[in-house]
Amino acid sequence: MKRIGMLTSGGDCQALNAAMRGVVKTLCHSKEEVEIYGFLDGYRGLIYGNFQMLTGNDFSGILTKGGTILGTSRTPFKTIQDPDENGLNKVEAMKQNYHKLQLDCLVILGGNGTHKTANLLRKEGLNVVTLPKTIDNDLWGTDMTFGFQSAVDIATDAIDCIHTTAASHGRVFIVEVMGHKVGWLTLNAGIASGADIILLPEIPYDIDRVIDKIEERDKNGSRFTIIAVAEGAISKKDAKLSKKELKEKIKNRPYPSVSYEIAAKIQEKTGREVRVTVPGHMQRGGSPCPYDRVFASRLGSEAGKLILENEYGFMVGYKNREIVRVPLEEVAGKLKMVDPDASIVKEAKLLGISFGD
Repeated sequence: MKRIGMLTSGGDCQALNAAMRGVVKTLCHSKEEVEIYGFLDGYRGLIYGNFQMLTGNDFSGILTKGGTILGTSRTPFKTIQDPDENGLNKVEAMKQNYHKLQLDCLVILGGNGTHKTANLLRKEGLNVVTLPKTIDNDLWGTDMTFGFQSAVDIATDAIDCIHTTAASHGRVFIVEVMGHKVGWLTLNAGIASGADIILLPEIPYDIDRVIDKIEERDKNGSRFTIIAVAEGAISKKDAKLSKKELKEKIKNRPYPSVSYEIAAKIQEKTGREVRVTVPGHMQRGGSPCPYDRVFASRLGSEAGKLILENEYGFMVGYKNREIVRVPLEEVAGKLKMVDPDASIVKEAKLLGISFGD
């Protein structure tokens, strides 16, 4: 008998259900008898013992369903070892619930913060297997995360739709794409949609270089410009600030986001009409694209195999087109950033795309 706990933590995304389905189908098709405990709303469910007993039937028909049937929540790693409002030791509570249910393993689906907590639980002696979920594709140790390609498709569609109205009115349009710390989503959606300018957290921009590109397009007869901006895009001037200074500036910024600040500066310096579009949480929603359905199913299958082999302490990742097992301690606390000198950035520049640098 295998007793498996399962939870999804952090921001939701497409293919969480597909990945869980892959794990459960693999386990159920083995000769091993399995009990599945689904913890509700992420680590919160594990902390407070909120769970549901599930069967293989609960994971039937969810391959194409977005979101997560278990619910999710954000439980920041930086406060995970702080007592809750009632003085409860959250880490000890998770361990106690794990042992109370006599679990053989926890299957944890999540992004960077989720993996930090998962690694902490591993170090506390729990058997853990993780799956790489995030639309940001910023997890160390894997070339791809599930949810990313679906989000790229949605962000690309949003920018595609903007093209026609931008061209019709001869406007500068900014489309703000999710990504506070890492720009993989903006980079890929920007290239896929033919954006003229892409601004990323990893490549600080100079607003004058951005304007140079707009004016260059004007001179070449292009009436409009499309700018794909990551949520965490930062100017060269702001990049020189300390973390404390930058946090304070953002807190007091008289704009809803960096995109509106960029729009205001372009209008001020050029007199051009600028519009901002923010797809927002649309990028997390809807059904997973076919790529993510296949990818998440493969990852889930490998996670099931790890459990059947009693191999724990790994994230199931993807390297060089193959599913791989990555030790959790190599993943936790590391971000996979966009390298400004990466070939994809150089190739984008060869296509005429400006990064504002």
